[in-house]
Amino acid sequence: TAAAGMAAAVAAAGRGIGPGAAAAAAANLDDLMPGEDDLLYEEELLRNPYSLKMWWRYITARADASERRRHLLFERALRALPGSYKLWYAYLSERRSAVRGLAPNHPALTALAHTYERSLVSMHKMPRVWLDYLLLLMDMKKVTQARRTFDRALAALPITQHDRVWVLYLRFLAQPGIPVETAVRVYRRYLQLEPTHAEEFVAYLKQKERWGEAAKRLSGMLNDDAFRSIEGKSKHQLWLELCELITKHPAEVLAERIDVDAILRGGIRKYKDEVGRLWTALADFHIRRGAFEVARDVYEEGLAAVATVRDFGLLFDALSHFEESLLAAKLAAGGDDDGAMETEEEAADDGADFLLTDGGDDVDLRLARLEALAGRRAALLSAVMLRQNPHNVTEWHKRVKLFAGDPTKQILTYTEAVKTVDHDKAVGKPNSLWIAFAKFYEGHGDIANARIIFNKAVQVPYKYVDDLATVWCEWAEMELRHNNFKSALQLMRRATEVPQRPRKLSQEEERQLPVQERLYRSSKLWAFYADLAESLGTLESAAAVYDAMLELRVATPQIILNYALMMQEAKHWEAAFQVYERGTALFKYPHVADIWTAYIKSFVARYGGSKLERARDMFESALKDCPPEQAKPLFLEYAALEEQHGLARHAMQVYERAIPAVPKEQRLSILELYVSRATDFFGIAKVREIYETAIESEPPADLPEEDVRNLCVRYAQLERKLGEIDRARAIFVHGSHLADPRRAR
Repeated sequence: TAAAGMAAAVAAAGRGIGPGAAAAAAANLDDLMPGEDDLLYEEELLRNPYSLKMWWRYITARADASERRRHLLFERALRALPGSYKLWYAYLSERRSAVRGLAPNHPALTALAHTYERSLVSMHKMPRVWLDYLLLLMDMKKVTQARRTFDRALAALPITQHDRVWVLYLRFLAQPGIPVETAVRVYRRYLQLEPTHAEEFVAYLKQKERWGEAAKRLSGMLNDDAFRSIEGKSKHQLWLELCELITKHPAEVLAERIDVDAILRGGIRKYKDEVGRLWTALADFHIRRGAFEVARDVYEEGLAAVATVRDFGLLFDALSHFEESLLAAKLAAGGDDDGAMETEEEAADDGADFLLTDGGDDVDLRLARLEALAGRRAALLSAVMLRQNPHNVTEWHKRVKLFAGDPTKQILTYTEAVKTVDHDKAVGKPNSLWIAFAKFYEGHGDIANARIIFNKAVQVPYKYVDDLATVWCEWAEMELRHNNFKSALQLMRRATEVPQRPRKLSQEEERQLPVQERLYRSSKLWAFYADLAESLGTLESAAAVYDAMLELRVATPQIILNYALMMQEAKHWEAAFQVYERGTALFKYPHVADIWTAYIKSFVARYGGSKLERARDMFESALKDCPPEQAKPLFLEYAALEEQHGLARHAMQVYERAIPAVPKEQRLSILELYVSRATDFFGIAKVREIYETAIESEPPADLPEEDVRNLCVRYAQLERKLGEIDRARAIFVHGSHLADPRRAR
């Protein structure tokens, strides 16, 4: 029985090592028979032939035996234990090592492949055996057999172990000589298991120039919201990759029935940062197809849709290059056709030359189209700026200037501007559009339409009252330019008419009203009305306008001065003084300072010293709430009035009051004037009193230390001139206490 088993094992081993080796084994059967050293193992195996441990010890003990002897032992062991992974793996590994480095078509490799097939009868659930077998087939360059074996492995192994097979499968597909169609089909199956690896498939398709399917796969990846790139690419990068692929290979993409136009337009709507590039890609797609007119339409549509200067520049340059290329190609083709045209003209002697024919010579048209495109650049760029912000008033004015010489386009632009600009969102003054629109008609001599524009402009709900007032003033100025003085005054009366209300509204309630309801309180409008009334009307009508402003409390200090000046020019002195009085009651410091100054100068100039008490009351009222910074001119004028028309003693009192009432830095100048006037009127005794009072003054009426030192020096010099050396010395001693030798000079 043992001899028969060994004979069968020898035959099996012979099948594993080839026909020649099998014949040699049969001839040398005695060499393969067990020796005396093997009897112990053989007897044990006869008693227990299914002991893996004994077979393994037997094989391990014969590690130094010949290759054929060891293969025979493995075959005998596997015949008894065909389900032992340990034996199969060790046997196959040893056989694999033995054939390493042989040519792919060597018979030993084929025999090893047969052995792997025998092992898979029982080892079909072992991924390591499948992987080793697949590696062997890849080394043998057996493409079809390897592909079928990969499929068998995937069918035999559980899906949890498929990833190990697919790694090798994809490596197999990357080998040279693998049919592209086979690889594509296998990749499609792989993506059913690993859809996230679609980018690998796309890269393979690009490598094999299968552009249509690559574009289709990319499109599917972009449409799948759950797709996440394992290479870290964003959807934006995938879009750009798809655009590049579509534009460079339009024929292959269209063969896959891909709606390129819908894909690119979807990208344009989604990716606002790459709008210009996507429009250019769409146009380039049509150019490569030969659809030049469609490409031109796409360029024009893109120029009308982009909203950034960068995208506009990209599109405009691409369109210009496209037109130049078409023109250059046409010129080059025209030069080649000249000879053929001359031959046809010589042959055409049958009298048919009077018929109208289209020779396809459209060079002039293409030149005109290119020139028109260059001429439209500024207008197209202006449209882009307005798409960024349609409420930009300055850009609308610039756009109107672009159409200088074309009144129709200017009118259409103004019309679109005043309809588009939202006054709450406007950048700039929206009323300037209405004014410029009306002046446009005025400049063309159409006053009637200018009035219509102004009439519509004053009904617009502006954001600020000043904007509406400016429109009314411009309307009135237009009437003045055309000598329609009555119309100008009527406009101002209409604009300043006080609305009738059932009750008096609070300031907060009045702010909620439209600007037309608040226009009557516009100081700018009333000031213009007052100028018109003063220039074109009577004194009474102008005074009525000024009085209305005072009643509404919209007058400014300048209005008060203008009103009073008008009355003075008309010799209505008391009326002018009443205006000043109303102004001083209406305003507070610092705004009332100019009114008091003008009032006092006018009164003194008019009456001099005849109404001295009234003038003194005016000065006292002006100085009552006057801040120190504005008090000096009033005190000096007050003192001058007393010197000229009053008493010197009163003038000295005014100077004395002025010193503590003005800021510290102004006190020295008043004191010097005070000393000068005291010298003229009262002599040295009063001067000494002034100096001593100033030097010894206490806060808040004191002078800066530097000014006090200067006063001490001047006082001492005065006493020295008078020969009072002791007094001068005492003054110097007193002043030295205020001087620091390290700082004072």
